[in-house]
Amino acid sequence: MKTGIRFAAALLALTILAAASPARAMDTAPSTDLPDLSESRAALYAGDYERALALLEPLTATVRHADLYNLLGFANRNLKRYDAAARWYKEALFYDPVHRPAIEYQGELFIAIGDFKGAEKNLELLRLLCFPSGCEEHEKLRKALVAAGRNS
Repeated sequence: MKTGIRFAAALLALTILAAASPARAMDTAPSTDLPDLSESRAALYAGDYERALALLEPLTATVRHADLYNLLGFANRNLKRYDAAARWYKEALFYDPVHRPAIEYQGELFIAIGDFKGAEKNLELLRLLCFPSGCEEHEKLRKALVAAGRNS
């Protein structure tokens, strides 16, 4: 029965995401293989977002993957380049509509630009995707909303 509930929650989450997203072609390209991103991740963890971007951006010429786009969004968001961050999170969710880290980080972007309704929608989507046991991404976004003065 748990599998049925989880499937229903994931199906509902996908429906919500599809309704909130602009129309897309039905023949979405599959992701490519992801190269080793450990050096880029190390730069991100160290707070060296410019270096991370210098390492990640060239990969976009040959790599199509939600993880790559999510990291690009993260670096740009932390540099307060919100338009670029929004673009990369949108790309990440195009390739993987249920990519929990991208949904969380996009929610944090929404908070940064004052779009609390958008952040709350992402929180609800994460709640559905992480049902029934919860997940780290949901908890982090919930805490970010609370820190921003929202009672989520």
